[in-house]
Amino acid sequence: MQRIWIAFASLTGFSAVAMAAFAAHGISDPAAERIVASGVQMQGWHALALLGTALWAPRGGRLANAAGLAFALGILLFCGAVYTHALTGHSLGLIAPTGGTLLMFGWLLLAASAWRAR
Repeated sequence: MQRIWIAFASLTGFSAVAMAAFAAHGISDPAAERIVASGVQMQGWHALALLGTALWAPRGGRLANAAGLAFALGILLFCGAVYTHALTGHSLGLIAPTGGTLLMFGWLLLAASAWRAR
């Protein structure tokens, strides 16, 4: 799983930089630009969290891998919904809050994996 988390973290970081560049040069609406910036910030921080999880996973075991899954799904759902809202004006309902909850749950799982590590 470690290689999967590192690969996903890398792609997440790459796409955060790409989205930031797009927002800086391709979005003229200041409100949409602020919304995208919020998504980029969360995506960037959680790319790093996922990278840390990948490095910890061999020692953290199942709980660390569960944290990685929660981070990966949370990034996709939360950031995807935020970007969709900013770029199209359409809300995806409970997708963003579900993704945000998964991101928070990922942090708790990561803490639990550290607590239980030998």
